[in-house]
Amino acid sequence: MKKTFLALLLFISSFINAQDYKSLIAEADKFYNDSNYTESTSKYKSAFKIESKSPSDFYNAACAAALAGEKDLSLEWLNSAFKNGWLNIKHLKTDSDLSSLHEEKKWQELVTAMQSAVDKKEANYNKPLQAELLAIFDDDQNIRNQYVSAQKEYGHQSKIVDSLGEIMIVKDSINLIKVTGILDKYGWVGSDKVGGQANQTLFLVIQHSDLATQQKYLPMMREAVKNKNASGSSLALLEDRVALREGKHQIYGSQIGYDDDSHKSYVLPLQDPDHVDERRASVGLPPLAEYVKRWEIIWDVEAYKKALPELEAKQKK
Repeated sequence: MKKTFLALLLFISSFINAQDYKSLIAEADKFYNDSNYTESTSKYKSAFKIESKSPSDFYNAACAAALAGEKDLSLEWLNSAFKNGWLNIKHLKTDSDLSSLHEEKKWQELVTAMQSAVDKKEANYNKPLQAELLAIFDDDQNIRNQYVSAQKEYGHQSKIVDSLGEIMIVKDSINLIKVTGILDKYGWVGSDKVGGQANQTLFLVIQHSDLATQQKYLPMMREAVKNKNASGSSLALLEDRVALREGKHQIYGSQIGYDDDSHKSYVLPLQDPDHVDERRASVGLPPLAEYVKRWEIIWDVEAYKKALPELEAKQKK
């Protein structure tokens, strides 16, 4: 009896710690986005006392620490990211958040060590294909970063946002031709052949395409997830987008709408809201309450269920 009770206590403690960690990381991200780098760094410190294994969290923390003027801590966290598998050296060397570290001896040592690890890992890569996909990735993401920044600075209905939106449509159409050509020739190429970021490019471009294209390549991506050539969390986003465009409810709650009248964001129609976090966890996504904070949405499942008929009507317009 005592052993069972102890095991239960350990399980509850682990669950609470996991939730605390995710909450602290979410707070750290919010402070970073608000340019409060000192407080962001502080939250990351608290989070890493609970758990210290996520390479992306270590990397993001290093960016906050560098901007907060804590160079030694930033380099320590970058090395932790590296030791835990973070190998995006191209991004590392071009990330302006880390520019204050470039004259540090430990920075040069890190870059050298990471480059060596990258060269070893990429020895059997399809280099020309990787380079093509990385160029598409930059093209896809740069215009979207400009678009989001313009929305924040000038508003969703400003002329500059409309102009950037038109540019984005043109770029997307060009990138789609390139990516569908790759998919038809090579299939859904895994990260073991082109690296993680190049592999992610396939999903990003299809995610931004028209419904017919998404429907065509969705089965290919499902198969790629089974073969570990694509991530389940990315597939979840595509599943949601396709479902909504087919007039159905999304499954994982990844798609967010914006109300021009209230100037507020909201979760687009979602099936079975009570169990959404179970579905999200099954594909490696964080709880919905954490996810929607970036849009300043407070997730209240009971309130959402009451509002759902109105959201469904709004979606049909």
